[in-house]
Amino acid sequence: MPHRTPASPLVLHDAFAFPGGGEKVAVTLARAFGAQLLAGEYDPAAFPPDYFDAPPRNLAAAASRPLAARLSKTLAMRLAFTRMPPEAAPLAIHSGSLCLLAHARIAAPQVLYCHTPPRILYDHREFYMRRQSLPRRPLYALLLAGYRRAYERAARAMDAVVANSETVRRRIERFLGLPATVVHPPVDTAAFADCGQEPFYLSTARVDVLKRVDVVVRAFRDMPDKRLVVVSGGSELARVRALAAGCPNIDIRGWTADADLRRLIGTCLATVYIPRDEDFGISPVESMAAGKPVLGVREGGLTETVVHGETGLLLPPDPGPDDVARGVAALDAGTARAMAPACRARAALFDTRVFVEKMRGVVDAVMEKRG
Repeated sequence: MPHRTPASPLVLHDAFAFPGGGEKVAVTLARAFGAQLLAGEYDPAAFPPDYFDAPPRNLAAAASRPLAARLSKTLAMRLAFTRMPPEAAPLAIHSGSLCLLAHARIAAPQVLYCHTPPRILYDHREFYMRRQSLPRRPLYALLLAGYRRAYERAARAMDAVVANSETVRRRIERFLGLPATVVHPPVDTAAFADCGQEPFYLSTARVDVLKRVDVVVRAFRDMPDKRLVVVSGGSELARVRALAAGCPNIDIRGWTADADLRRLIGTCLATVYIPRDEDFGISPVESMAAGKPVLGVREGGLTETVVHGETGLLLPPDPGPDDVARGVAALDAGTARAMAPACRARAALFDTRVFVEKMRGVVDAVMEKRG
């Protein structure tokens, strides 16, 4: 079957289901390279009208495989990419863990921007396996084995692999045996401003099992004189709301409009962000861009962004509610205010301009090698 030739490069992203950090990376890449966006899933209702220059092409809708979707959402997206119409392009950049499975359908120099090798296939495999019912586990294991083989074959077919952090670069080397260049994700630092201090701490992490928002809420339940605002959603939102029930000092707001989020970041005392071995973490950089220090954790990407004692405080790995409480007590209003200049200077190192310049350097090297 012949390859269709689009007028522009391609940027492929796993799914546009909500406006998160990975989605910002894909949109930034598309704008930087004048590329068309392709996605394994796209929910238009989840995004404001001006989020995209042009909406992504939804490959899952075109594939329309209801049986696969019933068996596994991951399987459905995998089929959407592996069976997409053939394309020829001057360049293809994959931003995700499933989209690169389309590599054999694309005639182009290809770059993988790796947010992480899929945790579900490697270091978190057993964790996710235990969350399946016993009857589903054999089929689930087969699906994961097939996905792993396809993922590793696709990763090795790339012209270049880019890691979003040193943490992820080490995972790529460990799990795939491949070299990778580190280019940190883009942050629109100019969009965040210090608007003073109001007496509350802010949690911006997605509310799922790996982000430890429940630990933060448990800590503030025992600190009735400290106020917490949680501005995100996710699979654990109902459970976290139940944990906060009856605590007037804890405000669980769920997903929040961008303008409201920026205002809350700009007016909080500090943000609290303690995920488990985070790949990178854009939220802490957004916080620092507004001059707000981060109460983080000495794990994963936060060790590359937050400078302990200068732009925030890093708790010991696997922190509990008592650790969070001690961190909040140490990161009071005066301490937070004094860290503001260092926070802004640190955030500038991760600005969108820096990201685009480095990615253009990667692409130029690929094109030169291709001749």
